[in-house]
Amino acid sequence: MAVLTIRDALNQALREEILRDENVFIMGEEVAEYDGAYKVTRGLWKEFGDKRVVDAPITELGFAGLGVGAAMAGLRPVIEFMTWNFSILAADQIINNAAKMLYMSGGQFKVPIVFRGPNGSAFQVSSQHSQALEAFYANFPGLKVVMPSTAADAKGLLKSAIRDDNPVIFMEQETMYGMKGEVPEDEDFLIPLGVADVKREGTDCTIVARSFTVPQALKAAEELEKEGVSVEVVDPRTIKPLDIDTIVNSVKKTNRLVIAEESHSFASAGAEISHQVMENAFDYLDAPIKRISCAEAPMPYARKLEVLALPSVEKIVKAVKEVCYL
Repeated sequence: MAVLTIRDALNQALREEILRDENVFIMGEEVAEYDGAYKVTRGLWKEFGDKRVVDAPITELGFAGLGVGAAMAGLRPVIEFMTWNFSILAADQIINNAAKMLYMSGGQFKVPIVFRGPNGSAFQVSSQHSQALEAFYANFPGLKVVMPSTAADAKGLLKSAIRDDNPVIFMEQETMYGMKGEVPEDEDFLIPLGVADVKREGTDCTIVARSFTVPQALKAAEELEKEGVSVEVVDPRTIKPLDIDTIVNSVKKTNRLVIAEESHSFASAGAEISHQVMENAFDYLDAPIKRISCAEAPMPYARKLEVLALPSVEKIVKAVKEVCYL
């Protein structure tokens, strides 16, 4: 096992897949000579050159569309958005072309493309650069939505996403790029899309967390353990397809559920998870499901207000105590 940051695990995955398959290439703003806005593509342009690592102008709609066409022609593009907030400009290509082309062509055109970059909040980047957009993209059939929370997950899921024959929305978290973890030293290390992971086992309450909220949920579980509360933490890893079975099985064991997410609560992925648990495990619930989400307001710039708007360990601990009637 090697200890890598999430940033370096993603870089390793990209390098291995470029070496493995001559059809894989990376395209986006500043991915080449500058080594990437967040250094995820560091060193790749120097090693592989202009045809495999392609700098694009500030035209998200344009280079996303170019990527969709390249995928339809048999290549495997990895399109980097400097932030998923900027992907809104490319939503027409992602939603109306990438997501629908297999269906509209009667199966004649596959679109093996990965759209990736940082999602959600950072540190004081304000309203237009702090949005968590996973529920937006998960709403459209044809797109897979992936959100890693550890270095190992980042590598294994990205490699699987690149090898997938369908368009994959791959959402990282900017504040987590420097987090370290053990990563298998195996060039064929893959994590299947659509398989959740139980990050911590417990018996009294289930927390379903993803990306930004996974380390918060694990910290909350540690604090609650000191008070005699055993918490299970489940990370879906893939929002779509969703491994609801792992979540339901956990709820059947603990009888309580808290969902922690960085996105806004209305029509969120957490709302969908809550609904599916109600459908599949209602009789096992001993308390109403609680959700911890971002404040229902544009993200403030002021740091203290930003902290108040986001999920936190304290908010998760409070929610678990509420469902456990403590």
